[in-house]
Amino acid sequence: QVQVVESGGGLVQAGDSLRLSCTASGSGSEIGAMGWYRQAPGKEREFVAAVSWGGHQIVSERTLQDRFTIDRDYGAHLITLQMNSLRPDDSAVYYCAVRKDEMAVTNPTLYTYWGRGTQVTVSS
Repeated sequence: QVQVVESGGGLVQAGDSLRLSCTASGSGSEIGAMGWYRQAPGKEREFVAAVSWGGHQIVSERTLQDRFTIDRDYGAHLITLQMNSLRPDDSAVYYCAVRKDEMAVTNPTLYTYWGRGTQVTVSS
């Protein structure tokens, strides 16, 4: 079993930056690739970025990759999401996900463990 905990959300103004963190704990053999998703009210969950177990393979949502950066040290159970130039439409609950396989993927059904999310609100 793996526990996933996100942190770092909050209320910021448009143009500000924010860094989210996600820590996975528990059965280390179950912790492979990790990723970020977000869900705004009334919208479907959206892929943001994911990183492989070793940190060398990164997959990012094309429309966000210029402002959002995912990072992970080799084999670490901690990932971060640096978000710059935030906009009101970035407001959402941001979720961290973990899968056993080391390869980063975009499909949320391939992630086994999820955190409860951290709220990010960007005011105009």
